[in-house]
Amino acid sequence: MTHRAAPSGDRPTGRITGTRSPVCARSGMIATSQPLASAAGLQALQEGGNAIDAAVTAAAVLAVVEPTMTGVGGDLFAIVHDGRSGTLKGLNSSGRAGSRADPDALTARGLAAMPLHGPLTVTVPGSVAGWAGLLQEYGSIRLARALAPAIHYAREGFPVSEIVAAQWDAVAPRLATDAEASRVLLPGGRAPAAGTIFRNPDLAATLEQIASGGPEAVYGGPIGAAIAAHVAGRGGFLTVADLAAHRADWVEPVSTTYRGHRVHELPPNTQGFVALEMLNILEGYDVRSMGHNSADYLHVYAEAKRIAFADRAAHLADPARVPSALLQLLVSKEYAAERRKQIDGRRAAPRYEPAPPQPYVGRGPRSGPAVERRGDTVYLAAADRFGNVISLINSLFDSFGSGLVVPGTGIALHSRGAGFTLRAGHPNRLAPGKRPAHTLVPAFLAGEHTVMAFGVMGADNQAQAHAQIVANMVDFGMNVQETGEVARVRHLEEGLALESGVSEPVRAELRARGHAVHDGRGLMGGYQAVRLDRRTGVLEGGSDPRKDGLAIGW
Repeated sequence: MTHRAAPSGDRPTGRITGTRSPVCARSGMIATSQPLASAAGLQALQEGGNAIDAAVTAAAVLAVVEPTMTGVGGDLFAIVHDGRSGTLKGLNSSGRAGSRADPDALTARGLAAMPLHGPLTVTVPGSVAGWAGLLQEYGSIRLARALAPAIHYAREGFPVSEIVAAQWDAVAPRLATDAEASRVLLPGGRAPAAGTIFRNPDLAATLEQIASGGPEAVYGGPIGAAIAAHVAGRGGFLTVADLAAHRADWVEPVSTTYRGHRVHELPPNTQGFVALEMLNILEGYDVRSMGHNSADYLHVYAEAKRIAFADRAAHLADPARVPSALLQLLVSKEYAAERRKQIDGRRAAPRYEPAPPQPYVGRGPRSGPAVERRGDTVYLAAADRFGNVISLINSLFDSFGSGLVVPGTGIALHSRGAGFTLRAGHPNRLAPGKRPAHTLVPAFLAGEHTVMAFGVMGADNQAQAHAQIVANMVDFGMNVQETGEVARVRHLEEGLALESGVSEPVRAELRARGHAVHDGRGLMGGYQAVRLDRRTGVLEGGSDPRKDGLAIGW
């Protein structure tokens, strides 16, 4: 028997684009991809903590209960809205390539591109430095308090949620090739099924070391020594000194306006400018009159994405390799107007070139960050009664990252080094101490009286999904829950992936305009958001049904 949920149009409100209402509260709000993490963050708020305390607490729990996506061995970015000053500040806690990184040695071994997994993809993990940095700058609790719920779930166990179980099972064959990953992550030789209890006592002990020793336990301490020794023993690039040198950097977000709203993203090495460039291009069209997910709208959306991604492929790299003048050009209205002229409203272009100035134009397969990945990430948003709002993203890049687990620690190491290129002359070429081009990017949408932290998980999907989220709210009037529920699209190198909510006539018209159309199921990541109305103090939260998550407030 086939069971179908009641159509959202059957709801008493008559709104057809959401299956449930936004969550509303005044004292605090948090939205994450796992209910256990949301509950831990809510408890931190109820005990008197602020939004940053709640976010770090929830992020640590996610590192335990959604281990496919995030962990101690990953990277972190965040944007914080300070309730007192009303200002935004960004945090970049992505790690750098090890001091032994040698692209020439890799090409001499016959590699044309960075591998997707394994020891060569492991850069310094920045998660713990990010957690500690957020608490030091804005928090009211100690790191040990923030880690307590995560330690509990790692030691006592937690029931594996449905979507996490499916992701775990999909990557089990790769985990089975690594002895420690198999021992820790495949109990009984298989991925845990949904609803079964999973424990990671090694990770509990690691988190306790961090709670007592602070981030120094990772960056120069015994945990870092274990990471460096394991990666080096497998042929990777890291040393203890590389971990000891890691610092999380506070940065200024980059922004643009979209029909009177301001959209804030993070600068390189994140792809935030890509979302802003897309929105600047789309602003030149009457998107509302085109209709949501119409052929006209999706065509110009896909072409705007292709233009912005051509620029991403040429320019996205370590912050030191992206000049400020270039970044300001890429997010300017004037530049978008020139790029918009290249779009044929009736036909998909065969190719878009990056516009000058061009430090490098990638050609051929795997030319650096042009490579499109599914990506595995967690995103969360939180707000408190003081007006603080945080947008935070944490990731291993791919499911369980590199596939390596450090013996005795329970830590799965990320694969962020896969974002480098080996192409000579490219600003994103692998080099010691360089940060790779990064897909992770948290965001904010600010109106006259509102600020909303939002994000969408899913590697290369993130920037293009940000553009959809903003258009859904600004052009089509959707609320904080609806905007994450409606059918999304994702442009990939092989064509335009559409979810089932996009009609067949629209699909046919897109094909007629030259787009290869594909099934988008499982490719759209997951959205979370929290919005503050500064006039009333009311908080609204939304959580994507594509994940296991929950928005909750009090």
